Amino acid sequence: MVVLTLFGSLLFFLIVSVPIGISLGLASVLTIFVVNPISLEAFTQTMIQGLNSFPLMAVPLFTFAGDIMGKGGISRRLLDVTGIFFGGLKGGLGIIAVVTCLFFAAISGTGSATVAAIGCIMIPAMVKQNYDKVFSGALVATAGTVGVIIPPSVPMIVYAVAAGVSVSGMFMAGVLPGILVGVALSLYVYVQAKKNNYEGDPRTYTLKEAIKMIINAIPGFLVPVIILGGIYGGVFTPTEAAAVACVYGIFVSVFIYKEVKIQDLPYLAYNACLLAATVLVIIGVSAGFGRILTITQVPNTIADFILSITTNKIVILLLINALLLFVGTFMETNASIIILVPILLPVVTQLGVNPIQFGIIMILNLAIGFITPPLGANLFMACQISDIKFDSIAQKIIPFIVVMIFVLMLITFIPAISLWFPQFLNIRV
Repeated sequence: MVVLTLFGSLLFFLIVSVPIGISLGLASVLTIFVVNPISLEAFTQTMIQGLNSFPLMAVPLFTFAGDIMGKGGISRRLLDVTGIFFGGLKGGLGIIAVVTCLFFAAISGTGSATVAAIGCIMIPAMVKQNYDKVFSGALVATAGTVGVIIPPSVPMIVYAVAAGVSVSGMFMAGVLPGILVGVALSLYVYVQAKKNNYEGDPRTYTLKEAIKMIINAIPGFLVPVIILGGIYGGVFTPTEAAAVACVYGIFVSVFIYKEVKIQDLPYLAYNACLLAATVLVIIGVSAGFGRILTITQVPNTIADFILSITTNKIVILLLINALLLFVGTFMETNASIIILVPILLPVVTQLGVNPIQFGIIMILNLAIGFITPPLGANLFMACQISDIKFDSIAQKIIPFIVVMIFVLMLITFIPAISLWFPQFLNIRV
Protein backbone atom coordinates (compact mmCIF):
# COMPACT_ATOMS: atom_id res chain seq x y z
CA MET A 1 0.00 0.00 0.00
CA VAL A 2 2.86 2.40 0.86
CA VAL A 3 4.69 1.73 -2.42
CA LEU A 4 1.51 2.08 -4.46
CA THR A 5 0.48 5.35 -2.79
CA LEU A 6 3.96 6.88 -2.71
CA PHE A 7 5.14 6.09 -6.22
CA GLY A 8 1.70 6.15 -7.83
CA SER A 9 1.01 9.68 -6.61
CA LEU A 10 4.57 10.77 -7.48
CA LEU A 11 4.12 9.51 -11.04
CA PHE A 12 0.75 11.27 -11.32
CA PHE A 13 2.18 14.62 -10.16
CA LEU A 14 5.10 14.32 -12.58
CA ILE A 15 2.75 13.51 -15.48
CA VAL A 16 0.69 16.66 -14.81
CA SER A 17 3.95 18.68 -14.84
CA VAL A 18 4.20 19.52 -11.14
CA PRO A 19 7.85 20.50 -10.37
CA ILE A 20 9.88 17.55 -9.10
CA GLY A 21 10.52 19.00 -5.62
CA ILE A 22 6.83 19.78 -5.10
CA SER A 23 5.86 16.36 -6.50
CA LEU A 24 8.06 14.59 -3.97
CA GLY A 25 6.60 16.64 -1.12
CA LEU A 26 2.98 16.14 -2.19
CA ALA A 27 3.47 12.39 -2.70
CA SER A 28 5.08 12.08 0.74
CA VAL A 29 2.39 14.07 2.54
CA LEU A 30 -0.40 12.16 0.73
CA THR A 31 1.19 8.87 1.79
CA ILE A 32 1.43 10.08 5.40
CA PHE A 33 -2.29 10.93 5.47
CA VAL A 34 -3.39 7.72 3.70
CA VAL A 35 -1.08 5.10 5.22
CA ASN A 36 0.51 6.98 8.15
CA PRO A 37 4.00 5.37 8.01
CA ILE A 38 5.45 8.30 10.00
CA SER A 39 4.08 11.48 11.56
CA LEU A 40 4.02 14.77 9.67
CA GLU A 41 6.30 16.23 12.38
CA ALA A 42 8.89 13.50 11.80
CA PHE A 43 8.73 14.10 8.05
CA THR A 44 9.31 17.84 8.56
CA GLN A 45 12.21 17.25 10.95
CA THR A 46 13.82 14.87 8.46
CA MET A 47 13.55 17.51 5.72
CA ILE A 48 15.37 20.02 7.91
CA GLN A 49 18.03 17.51 8.91
CA GLY A 50 18.53 16.60 5.26
CA LEU A 51 19.54 20.19 4.53
CA ASN A 52 21.63 20.53 7.69
CA SER A 53 24.76 19.32 5.92
CA PHE A 54 28.06 21.18 5.61
CA PRO A 55 28.93 19.68 2.18
CA LEU A 56 25.64 21.03 0.73
CA MET A 57 26.92 24.57 1.22
CA ALA A 58 29.16 23.84 -1.77
CA VAL A 59 26.15 23.63 -4.12
CA PRO A 60 25.35 27.39 -4.36
CA LEU A 61 29.03 28.28 -4.09
CA PHE A 62 30.15 26.09 -7.01
CA THR A 63 27.10 27.27 -8.98
CA PHE A 64 28.15 30.89 -8.48
CA ALA A 65 31.82 30.15 -9.23
CA GLY A 66 30.95 28.35 -12.47
CA ASP A 67 28.59 31.12 -13.56
CA ILE A 68 31.03 33.94 -12.99
CA MET A 69 33.96 32.15 -14.62
CA GLY A 70 31.81 31.11 -17.54
CA LYS A 71 31.00 34.76 -18.21
CA GLY A 72 34.54 35.93 -17.46
CA GLY A 73 36.12 34.98 -20.79
CA ILE A 74 37.83 31.81 -19.58
CA SER A 75 36.16 29.55 -22.16
CA ARG A 76 37.47 31.58 -25.10
CA ARG A 77 41.02 31.50 -23.75
CA LEU A 78 40.85 27.76 -23.13
CA LEU A 79 39.73 27.29 -26.74
CA ASP A 80 42.70 29.33 -27.98
CA VAL A 81 45.18 27.14 -26.11
CA THR A 82 43.64 23.82 -27.12
CA GLY A 83 43.66 25.09 -30.71
CA ILE A 84 47.44 25.42 -30.57
CA PHE A 85 47.89 21.73 -29.75
CA PHE A 86 44.99 20.04 -31.56
CA GLY A 87 43.86 22.48 -34.27
CA GLY A 88 46.01 21.04 -37.06
CA LEU A 89 44.77 17.46 -36.63
CA LYS A 90 42.19 15.85 -38.88
CA GLY A 91 38.92 16.84 -37.24
CA GLY A 92 40.94 19.22 -35.09
CA LEU A 93 38.09 21.63 -34.40
CA GLY A 94 35.91 18.81 -33.09
CA ILE A 95 38.73 17.56 -30.86
CA ILE A 96 39.28 21.12 -29.62
CA ALA A 97 35.59 21.26 -28.64
CA VAL A 98 35.89 18.00 -26.68
CA VAL A 99 39.14 18.91 -24.89
CA THR A 100 37.90 22.39 -24.01
CA CYS A 101 34.70 20.90 -22.58
CA LEU A 102 36.88 18.76 -20.31
CA PHE A 103 38.70 21.80 -18.96
CA PHE A 104 35.58 23.94 -18.73
CA ALA A 105 33.78 21.14 -16.90
CA ALA A 106 36.36 21.51 -14.14
CA ILE A 107 35.23 25.12 -13.84
CA SER A 108 31.47 25.10 -14.37
CA GLY A 109 30.43 21.79 -12.81
CA THR A 110 27.27 21.57 -14.94
CA GLY A 111 26.44 20.14 -18.36
CA SER A 112 24.23 22.83 -19.85
CA ALA A 113 26.64 25.63 -18.87
CA THR A 114 29.47 23.79 -20.63
CA VAL A 115 27.39 23.36 -23.79
CA ALA A 116 26.41 27.04 -23.81
CA ALA A 117 29.91 28.40 -23.16
CA ILE A 118 31.74 26.18 -25.66
CA GLY A 119 28.98 25.70 -28.22
CA CYS A 120 28.46 29.41 -28.86
CA ILE A 121 32.05 29.60 -30.11
CA MET A 122 32.82 26.14 -31.50
CA ILE A 123 29.64 25.25 -33.44
CA PRO A 124 29.89 28.30 -35.78
CA ALA A 125 33.66 27.71 -36.13
CA MET A 126 33.13 24.06 -37.14
CA VAL A 127 30.36 24.99 -39.61
CA LYS A 128 32.71 27.53 -41.16
CA GLN A 129 35.21 24.68 -41.75
CA ASN A 130 32.49 22.68 -43.57
CA TYR A 131 31.55 20.45 -40.64
CA ASP A 132 27.97 19.25 -40.69
CA LYS A 133 26.06 21.68 -38.47
CA VAL A 134 23.92 19.03 -36.80
CA PHE A 135 26.98 16.83 -36.18
CA SER A 136 28.72 19.82 -34.57
CA GLY A 137 25.76 20.49 -32.28
CA ALA A 138 25.50 16.81 -31.31
CA LEU A 139 29.22 16.68 -30.55
CA VAL A 140 29.18 19.71 -28.24
CA ALA A 141 26.00 18.47 -26.54
CA THR A 142 27.67 15.12 -25.83
CA ALA A 143 30.99 16.63 -24.73
CA GLY A 144 29.02 18.84 -22.34
CA THR A 145 27.98 15.77 -20.34
CA VAL A 146 31.44 15.72 -18.74
CA GLY A 147 30.32 18.80 -16.80
CA VAL A 148 28.87 16.49 -14.14
CA ILE A 149 31.61 13.83 -14.37
CA ILE A 150 34.79 15.91 -14.11
CA PRO A 151 35.08 17.47 -10.62
CA PRO A 152 33.88 19.70 -9.13
CA SER A 153 30.35 18.44 -9.79
CA VAL A 154 27.12 19.30 -8.00
CA PRO A 155 25.58 15.83 -8.63
CA MET A 156 28.69 14.28 -7.04
CA ILE A 157 28.11 16.35 -3.90
CA VAL A 158 24.44 15.32 -3.85
CA TYR A 159 25.37 11.65 -4.26
CA ALA A 160 28.04 11.85 -1.55
CA VAL A 161 25.49 13.28 0.90
CA ALA A 162 22.81 10.72 -0.06
CA ALA A 163 25.16 7.72 0.06
CA GLY A 164 27.25 8.86 3.02
CA VAL A 165 30.55 8.72 1.13
CA SER A 166 33.46 11.14 0.85
CA VAL A 167 32.97 14.15 -1.42
CA SER A 168 36.73 14.20 -2.01
CA GLY A 169 36.60 10.54 -2.97
CA MET A 170 33.80 11.19 -5.46
CA PHE A 171 35.69 14.13 -6.96
CA MET A 172 38.87 12.13 -7.48
CA ALA A 173 36.93 9.10 -8.78
CA GLY A 174 35.45 11.23 -11.57
CA VAL A 175 38.78 12.31 -13.07
CA LEU A 176 39.72 9.19 -15.06
CA PRO A 177 36.14 8.42 -16.24
CA GLY A 178 35.82 12.03 -17.44
CA ILE A 179 39.10 11.79 -19.35
CA LEU A 180 38.02 8.42 -20.78
CA VAL A 181 34.83 10.03 -22.12
CA GLY A 182 36.95 12.77 -23.71
CA VAL A 183 39.32 10.27 -25.35
CA ALA A 184 36.44 8.15 -26.68
CA LEU A 185 34.68 11.18 -28.18
CA SER A 186 37.93 12.47 -29.71
CA LEU A 187 38.57 9.11 -31.37
CA TYR A 188 35.02 9.08 -32.76
CA VAL A 189 35.46 12.63 -34.08
CA TYR A 190 38.74 11.62 -35.76
CA VAL A 191 37.08 8.63 -37.46
CA GLN A 192 34.20 10.80 -38.69
CA ALA A 193 36.63 13.48 -39.85
CA LYS A 194 38.51 10.93 -41.98
CA LYS A 195 35.22 9.68 -43.39
CA ASN A 196 33.73 13.10 -44.16
CA ASN A 197 36.96 14.97 -44.84
CA TYR A 198 36.63 17.40 -41.93
CA GLU A 199 39.90 19.30 -42.04
CA GLY A 200 41.72 20.80 -39.09
CA ASP A 201 42.01 24.47 -38.25
CA PRO A 202 44.11 26.10 -41.04
CA ARG A 203 45.48 28.75 -38.71
CA THR A 204 49.14 28.57 -37.72
CA TYR A 205 50.76 30.28 -34.77
CA THR A 206 54.21 31.64 -34.25
CA LEU A 207 56.04 30.64 -31.09
CA LYS A 208 55.52 34.14 -29.72
CA GLU A 209 51.75 34.02 -30.36
CA ALA A 210 51.46 30.56 -28.82
CA ILE A 211 53.33 31.57 -25.67
CA LYS A 212 51.21 34.71 -25.33
CA MET A 213 47.95 32.74 -25.58
CA ILE A 214 49.14 30.12 -23.10
CA ILE A 215 50.19 32.77 -20.57
CA ASN A 216 46.87 34.56 -21.05
CA ALA A 217 44.96 31.33 -20.29
CA ILE A 218 46.99 30.33 -17.21
CA PRO A 219 44.51 31.88 -14.72
CA GLY A 220 41.76 29.68 -16.22
CA PHE A 221 43.89 26.52 -16.18
CA LEU A 222 44.72 27.17 -12.54
CA VAL A 223 41.09 26.81 -11.42
CA PRO A 224 41.01 22.97 -11.28
CA VAL A 225 44.58 22.93 -9.95
CA ILE A 226 43.66 25.19 -7.04
CA ILE A 227 40.39 23.38 -6.28
CA LEU A 228 41.56 19.78 -6.56
CA GLY A 229 45.10 20.45 -5.36
CA GLY A 230 43.78 22.23 -2.30
CA ILE A 231 41.37 19.41 -1.48
CA TYR A 232 43.95 16.66 -1.92
CA GLY A 233 46.66 18.63 -0.14
CA GLY A 234 44.44 19.01 2.90
CA VAL A 235 44.46 22.80 2.62
CA PHE A 236 40.67 22.99 2.58
CA THR A 237 37.58 20.79 2.41
CA PRO A 238 35.46 20.52 -0.78
CA THR A 239 33.01 23.03 0.71
CA GLU A 240 35.79 25.47 1.51
CA ALA A 241 37.19 24.85 -1.97
CA ALA A 242 33.88 26.09 -3.39
CA ALA A 243 34.28 29.36 -1.47
CA VAL A 244 37.88 29.66 -2.67
CA ALA A 245 36.68 29.09 -6.26
CA CYS A 246 34.19 31.96 -5.87
CA VAL A 247 36.86 34.37 -4.63
CA TYR A 248 39.32 33.28 -7.31
CA GLY A 249 36.64 33.50 -10.02
CA ILE A 250 35.79 37.07 -9.01
CA PHE A 251 39.47 38.02 -8.99
CA VAL A 252 40.16 36.54 -12.45
CA SER A 253 36.97 37.67 -14.17
CA VAL A 254 36.83 41.19 -12.72
CA PHE A 255 40.45 42.22 -12.24
CA ILE A 256 42.51 40.12 -14.68
CA TYR A 257 40.30 39.48 -17.72
CA LYS A 258 37.99 42.42 -16.88
CA GLU A 259 35.01 40.84 -18.68
CA VAL A 260 32.74 40.95 -15.62
CA LYS A 261 32.00 44.22 -13.84
CA ILE A 262 31.70 44.52 -10.07
CA GLN A 263 28.11 45.72 -10.46
CA ASP A 264 27.31 42.42 -12.21
CA LEU A 265 28.22 40.35 -9.15
CA PRO A 266 24.97 40.81 -7.18
CA TYR A 267 22.91 39.57 -10.13
CA LEU A 268 25.22 36.59 -10.69
CA ALA A 269 25.01 35.71 -7.00
CA TYR A 270 21.22 36.07 -7.06
CA ASN A 271 20.98 33.85 -10.15
CA ALA A 272 23.23 31.21 -8.55
CA CYS A 273 21.02 31.19 -5.46
CA LEU A 274 17.92 30.67 -7.60
CA LEU A 275 19.51 27.74 -9.40
CA ALA A 276 20.85 26.20 -6.19
CA ALA A 277 17.55 26.71 -4.35
CA THR A 278 15.81 24.30 -6.72
CA VAL A 279 18.41 21.64 -5.99
CA LEU A 280 18.24 22.21 -2.23
CA VAL A 281 14.43 22.04 -2.15
CA ILE A 282 14.62 18.68 -3.93
CA ILE A 283 17.27 17.44 -1.49
CA GLY A 284 15.30 18.52 1.58
CA VAL A 285 12.01 17.01 0.45
CA SER A 286 13.77 13.89 -0.82
CA ALA A 287 15.24 13.32 2.65
CA GLY A 288 11.69 13.01 4.01
CA PHE A 289 10.72 10.86 1.02
CA GLY A 290 13.67 8.59 1.75
CA ARG A 291 12.72 8.37 5.44
CA ILE A 292 9.35 6.93 4.45
CA LEU A 293 11.07 4.40 2.18
CA THR A 294 13.51 3.40 4.92
CA ILE A 295 10.91 2.98 7.68
CA THR A 296 8.68 0.87 5.46
CA GLN A 297 11.65 -1.32 4.38
CA VAL A 298 11.03 -0.57 0.69
CA PRO A 299 14.77 -0.54 -0.31
CA ASN A 300 15.39 -3.89 1.39
CA THR A 301 12.26 -5.38 -0.18
CA ILE A 302 13.33 -4.24 -3.65
CA ALA A 303 16.89 -5.48 -3.07
CA ASP A 304 15.62 -8.89 -1.97
CA PHE A 305 13.28 -9.03 -4.97
CA ILE A 306 16.07 -8.25 -7.44
CA LEU A 307 18.43 -10.76 -5.84
CA SER A 308 15.68 -13.39 -5.85
CA ILE A 309 15.45 -13.09 -9.64
CA THR A 310 19.17 -13.56 -10.19
CA THR A 311 22.38 -13.32 -8.19
CA ASN A 312 24.49 -12.87 -11.31
CA LYS A 313 26.42 -9.64 -10.75
CA ILE A 314 26.75 -8.85 -14.45
CA VAL A 315 23.03 -9.28 -15.14
CA ILE A 316 22.01 -7.16 -12.15
CA LEU A 317 24.42 -4.36 -13.08
CA LEU A 318 23.12 -4.38 -16.66
CA LEU A 319 19.53 -4.16 -15.37
CA ILE A 320 20.44 -1.28 -13.05
CA ASN A 321 22.20 0.54 -15.90
CA ALA A 322 19.11 0.09 -18.09
CA LEU A 323 16.92 1.51 -15.31
CA LEU A 324 19.19 4.51 -14.76
CA LEU A 325 19.41 5.23 -18.50
CA PHE A 326 15.62 5.19 -18.67
CA VAL A 327 15.17 7.41 -15.60
CA GLY A 328 17.79 9.85 -16.88
CA THR A 329 15.74 10.54 -19.99
CA PHE A 330 12.89 12.21 -18.09
CA MET A 331 13.90 13.00 -14.51
CA GLU A 332 16.15 15.74 -13.13
CA THR A 333 19.60 14.41 -12.19
CA ASN A 334 19.77 15.40 -8.52
CA ALA A 335 16.22 14.21 -7.83
CA SER A 336 17.04 10.87 -9.49
CA ILE A 337 20.08 10.46 -7.27
CA ILE A 338 18.21 11.27 -4.06
CA ILE A 339 15.31 8.92 -4.90
CA LEU A 340 17.28 5.98 -6.30
CA VAL A 341 20.34 5.84 -4.02
CA PRO A 342 18.43 4.42 -1.01
CA ILE A 343 16.85 1.81 -3.30
CA LEU A 344 19.80 0.72 -5.44
CA LEU A 345 22.79 1.16 -3.14
CA PRO A 346 21.83 -1.79 -0.86
CA VAL A 347 21.59 -3.99 -3.97
CA VAL A 348 25.01 -3.14 -5.40
CA THR A 349 26.80 -3.22 -2.06
CA GLN A 350 25.54 -6.80 -1.57
CA LEU A 351 27.19 -7.56 -4.91
CA GLY A 352 30.49 -6.12 -3.70
CA VAL A 353 30.34 -2.91 -5.75
CA ASN A 354 32.11 0.00 -4.06
CA PRO A 355 29.67 2.86 -3.26
CA ILE A 356 31.98 5.44 -4.87
CA GLN A 357 32.29 3.40 -8.06
CA PHE A 358 28.50 3.07 -8.10
CA GLY A 359 28.24 6.85 -7.72
CA ILE A 360 30.25 7.32 -10.92
CA ILE A 361 28.16 4.67 -12.68
CA MET A 362 24.95 6.42 -11.61
CA ILE A 363 26.11 9.92 -12.57
CA LEU A 364 27.40 8.80 -15.98
CA ASN A 365 24.09 7.04 -16.67
CA LEU A 366 22.14 10.16 -15.77
CA ALA A 367 24.57 12.30 -17.81
CA ILE A 368 23.74 10.21 -20.88
CA GLY A 369 20.16 11.26 -20.20
CA PHE A 370 21.27 14.83 -20.99
CA ILE A 371 21.59 13.80 -24.65
CA THR A 372 18.79 11.24 -24.88
CA PRO A 373 15.42 12.21 -26.41
CA PRO A 374 12.62 12.96 -25.67
CA LEU A 375 14.04 15.45 -23.18
CA GLY A 376 17.83 15.76 -23.33
CA ALA A 377 18.69 19.10 -21.71
CA ASN A 378 22.00 19.37 -23.55
CA LEU A 379 20.30 18.72 -26.88
CA PHE A 380 17.84 21.56 -26.30
CA MET A 381 20.70 23.85 -25.29
CA ALA A 382 22.67 22.98 -28.44
CA CYS A 383 19.57 23.57 -30.58
CA GLN A 384 18.90 26.90 -28.90
CA ILE A 385 22.40 28.33 -29.40
CA SER A 386 22.87 27.08 -32.97
CA ASP A 387 19.38 27.17 -34.53
CA ILE A 388 19.21 23.41 -35.14
CA LYS A 389 15.92 21.51 -35.32
CA PHE A 390 15.49 19.05 -32.46
CA ASP A 391 14.38 16.23 -34.80
CA SER A 392 17.62 16.56 -36.76
CA ILE A 393 19.93 16.49 -33.75
CA ALA A 394 17.96 13.60 -32.21
CA GLN A 395 18.95 11.45 -35.22
CA LYS A 396 22.61 12.51 -35.21
CA ILE A 397 23.00 11.91 -31.48
CA ILE A 398 22.53 8.12 -31.67
CA PRO A 399 26.20 7.24 -32.47
CA PHE A 400 27.34 9.53 -29.65
CA ILE A 401 25.01 7.73 -27.24
CA VAL A 402 26.55 4.42 -28.36
CA VAL A 403 30.05 5.79 -27.62
CA MET A 404 28.93 6.96 -24.17
CA ILE A 405 27.32 3.59 -23.37
CA PHE A 406 30.57 1.85 -24.39
CA VAL A 407 32.46 3.99 -21.87
CA LEU A 408 29.72 3.30 -19.30
CA MET A 409 30.23 -0.46 -19.69
CA LEU A 410 33.99 -0.07 -19.15
CA ILE A 411 33.41 1.95 -15.97
CA THR A 412 30.76 -0.52 -14.75
CA PHE A 413 32.87 -3.64 -15.11
CA ILE A 414 36.39 -2.24 -14.52
CA PRO A 415 36.31 -0.74 -11.00
CA ALA A 416 39.90 0.51 -11.24
CA ILE A 417 38.86 3.22 -13.70
CA SER A 418 36.91 4.92 -10.92
CA LEU A 419 38.85 3.77 -7.85
CA TRP A 420 42.50 3.82 -8.88
CA PHE A 421 43.00 7.58 -8.61
CA PRO A 422 41.39 8.00 -5.15
CA GLN A 423 43.35 4.99 -3.87
CA PHE A 424 46.56 6.39 -5.35
CA LEU A 425 45.93 9.62 -3.46
CA ASN A 426 45.18 7.65 -0.27
CA ILE A 427 41.59 8.85 -0.12
CA ARG A 428 39.19 6.53 1.65
CA VAL A 429 36.86 4.79 -0.84
